[in-house]
Amino acid sequence: MKKPPAKTSEKPKTGTGEYPWLEHYPRGIEWRTEYKSEPLGDILDRSSEIFSNQVCTNFLGKTITYSEIGLLANRAAKGLQALGVGKGTRVGLLLPNCPAFVVYYFAILKIGASVVNCNPLYTVEELDHQIRDSETEFLVTLDLAALFEKADALLEQGNLKTAVICPFAQMLPPLKSALFRLLKSKLLANTKTARKPDRIVFERSVLDNDGAYARPQITPGEDIAVLQYTGGTTGTPKGAMLTHANLTINIQQVDAWATNLDKAGEIILGVLPLFHIFAMTTVLNFGVARGFEMVLVPKFDIDDVLKLIGKTRPSIFPGVPTIYNAIQHHPKAKSTDLSSLKFCISGGAALPAEVKRGFEALSGCSLVEGYGLSETSPVATCNPVEGARAEGSIGIPLPATLISIRSVENPEKEMPLGENGEICIAGPQVMAGYWKNPAETKDTFTGKFFRTGDIGYMDEAGYIYIVDRIKDMINASGFKIYPRRIEDAIYAHDAVEEVTVIGVADEYRGEAPAAYIKLREGHNATAEDILLFLEKKISKIEMPRDIEFRDELPKTMIGKLSKKELREERDAD
Repeated sequence: MKKPPAKTSEKPKTGTGEYPWLEHYPRGIEWRTEYKSEPLGDILDRSSEIFSNQVCTNFLGKTITYSEIGLLANRAAKGLQALGVGKGTRVGLLLPNCPAFVVYYFAILKIGASVVNCNPLYTVEELDHQIRDSETEFLVTLDLAALFEKADALLEQGNLKTAVICPFAQMLPPLKSALFRLLKSKLLANTKTARKPDRIVFERSVLDNDGAYARPQITPGEDIAVLQYTGGTTGTPKGAMLTHANLTINIQQVDAWATNLDKAGEIILGVLPLFHIFAMTTVLNFGVARGFEMVLVPKFDIDDVLKLIGKTRPSIFPGVPTIYNAIQHHPKAKSTDLSSLKFCISGGAALPAEVKRGFEALSGCSLVEGYGLSETSPVATCNPVEGARAEGSIGIPLPATLISIRSVENPEKEMPLGENGEICIAGPQVMAGYWKNPAETKDTFTGKFFRTGDIGYMDEAGYIYIVDRIKDMINASGFKIYPRRIEDAIYAHDAVEEVTVIGVADEYRGEAPAAYIKLREGHNATAEDILLFLEKKISKIEMPRDIEFRDELPKTMIGKLSKKELREERDAD
């Protein structure tokens, strides 16, 4: 993975302003880089040898070394092959963050099969759609009742061949394991009542071998490593086909960017779910490639996370804005030692300036905003970790990555610097296309550039700024209103903890903004207070028509504020 990068034949044209970021690129990082790809499973093989005795996973206090994880992955690979999993087979992972995720993720990759990440919070109907669309044949899950019952229902519907069931209690430290079986046995499934027992295989039989699996020939640039389904917040989820090359190169791009990290010995706090693309790359793939310890958190709880930070002393903490926001507003935040943090990267949603400043003041760690999508593996841009950063910007392109701002009306037309357009991305981390959907694939590309659906602009230094999602834009009397601008203005109010703005039907203007606000604990504000505060910050047409205060705002599975539920609620009224 750490082979010296070779220069590309790409000739930057800074004189025309085509690649303005080159004149401001971080010292020590080469943008003109040509990365070498490899089978993704090779990164675990290498780390199992180099970092054999170092901790790979730390799960609720139980640690497993790299050599142990490597052996388990090899045994799982051979066991899966014995069940009929081969090159190109789709295997679903219905798992929270836990060692089993790491083991089976790499086992699947090693034998040339494709990982299909499944959200454990999805309903059976949502999972069934994904299973059928992806043609997933095998599923790996836990013996926890909440997960086993979903797997059992999917087996009964006949779209799955086999489910591999892993024992949750065995992943815990001995005392916690015994207490879990004794005091929380109701959380475990009664597997004897399975509706399709002949299609269930228990992990002990899968791992009962010597680990000498048959190694297939993998072509990194062609073979699909992961079928990553998009969030579906703007329509039916689609499977982004991510090759071994896409993912191994994105690891190297992130690695090049993390200029303040040591070569070994760092600890990553894995709060974000590994089935989400952001954590899959910045926690799992990056962590394993560098031989770092991964502290895996199965479910986000702010009190538990603060305790873990104090106990495990992580240096790397990928997160989303709502997590950093929750930490800085927690009563115990100031008494928690956050000094171990060195590399905090925010993604998944726009990072409000107030959240960034507040967390940095609290932790002493720079919080850099990055940007990407499932279709880009995902990291495409980021603010520099060291040196100058642009507040409110998603940063500059990662090495070997091109960003082009294109006209929304005519994607073939590139917009001048400083003018809004659709953010488009080209680079070795961009997906091969959408699974079984050539028409959608064609529509989402303009030449070699992937169209993100995000509106933004690039300044003269090459920094990119997101204005909003194209589909979130509000059309009021023909004027374009961007919810993010209103949200940023409201966040500046001392009493506001979280805010989401959506467009609602308006008889006079067609659409108008509506703001949903969660106030900070111990603070008060009225709608009149918010409107008065906004008078000097936004225009009259941007003023929210409705302001509603709520105890909680809807979020996605990674903690990103979600507009989907609020829109559905308004449509139902």
